[in-house]
Amino acid sequence: MSDTLYQEINFDGLVGPTHNYAGLAHGNVASMRHGGLASNPREAALQGLDKMKSLADLGYAQGVLLPQQRPDLGALRDLGFTGSNAQVLKAASEQAPQLLRAVCSASSMWTANAATVTPSRDSGDGRVHFTPANLQSSFHRYLEPATTGRILGAIFADDGHFAHHPALPATPAFSDEGAANHTRLCDGHGGPGVHLYVYGRQAFGGDGVEPHRYPARQTLEASQAVARQHGLSEDQVVFAQQHPDAIDAGVFHNDVIAVGNGPVLFYHELAFRNEETVLDEIRAKLSTPLIPIRVPLEAVSLEDAVSSYLFNSQLLSNDDGSMTLVVPGECQENEAVWNALQNAILAGPNPIGEVLVKDVKQSMRNGGGPACLRLRVVLSDAERAALSGRVMMSDTLHAELGDWVKRHYRDSLTPADLADPQLAEETLAALDELTRLLKVGNVYAFQR
Repeated sequence: MSDTLYQEINFDGLVGPTHNYAGLAHGNVASMRHGGLASNPREAALQGLDKMKSLADLGYAQGVLLPQQRPDLGALRDLGFTGSNAQVLKAASEQAPQLLRAVCSASSMWTANAATVTPSRDSGDGRVHFTPANLQSSFHRYLEPATTGRILGAIFADDGHFAHHPALPATPAFSDEGAANHTRLCDGHGGPGVHLYVYGRQAFGGDGVEPHRYPARQTLEASQAVARQHGLSEDQVVFAQQHPDAIDAGVFHNDVIAVGNGPVLFYHELAFRNEETVLDEIRAKLSTPLIPIRVPLEAVSLEDAVSSYLFNSQLLSNDDGSMTLVVPGECQENEAVWNALQNAILAGPNPIGEVLVKDVKQSMRNGGGPACLRLRVVLSDAERAALSGRVMMSDTLHAELGDWVKRHYRDSLTPADLADPQLAEETLAALDELTRLLKVGNVYAFQR
């Protein structure tokens, strides 16, 4: 599933042992709807592993990224809780239960938010560039960037091939949610790319047209800063404002309303505020004809788009020039969405020849579909050979990770269980073993 020199690898986030439904993400309708319910961390992790393995079996390059250290006891101590781990957890559960839920969040499973990545084919210095997202819009995700940077630095360690940037300043002006608001369009993965950055609001200036119900999590200024860090020129980038109505309907990231791959852009009518202007600029800068696949509002409502996560799908390239769309099972359960897939995708003049349905219900209930679960990294053969650790999916690795999950993960977890000090001990032991299994070194704070 590659062109001559370059290949896209999807690095999926391994669901962590504290996967729970705390309803922390304001503006994420699925997360809020399921807040307080019991989750099944074991099932969630196994569902994620099965998705990775099934795509690897089809020939797609598939990697895995580690979860965060949770609960983040250091964050609780920074906020004034003292004593032993058990005392800190007890005090937090009694005095600030929402803080406890936040420091136990397994949201790093959605690695589309981990970072923004620019391939060496496009970057200013010919290296692959990474910028961890600061995720400053929500406290539970703001805790992630430091560990994310260490994990990415451990896997992409060769500075002859890889460049790592600090996360942007964690202020509202530079609010950055990573690759969930970034799409690279190109002819083939090894060809020159145009980088579509989608933002919800402008921090300095702008015309004030923004969502009213839910916050816009990505700023224009953040997207521009990441593009500068990675050495991208003006003719390589397009900055587009997300439609405010979509954000207010629960489209908290662009990857909930649009997905692109190669020259194909599959999007909803209300994905972009100035649709035609955005498409015209992409066409002017793209080295190959753009193939837009537009789903009109009359075919799929914003409510159906959000509930089914139709656009939060993976769009993958095949060796024969065709593409495969990987959708969550909820798309098949929604008649309007399923009909739109048949009409807009399979019956249309485009490269998408197959739709694969995957069960990721544990993730979906917390607000993340197939596209949320993966970070796309385009690598040359030499760059792939320079990877560190043992992170590429294989039959052996899948079996070992599955066994690890079954030994360490609980099959039921409620928000009330998060105060259990035994859960913290179980999680740290599991993560310590995981770093040895994946051979990435000591990336967690408790190991350092």
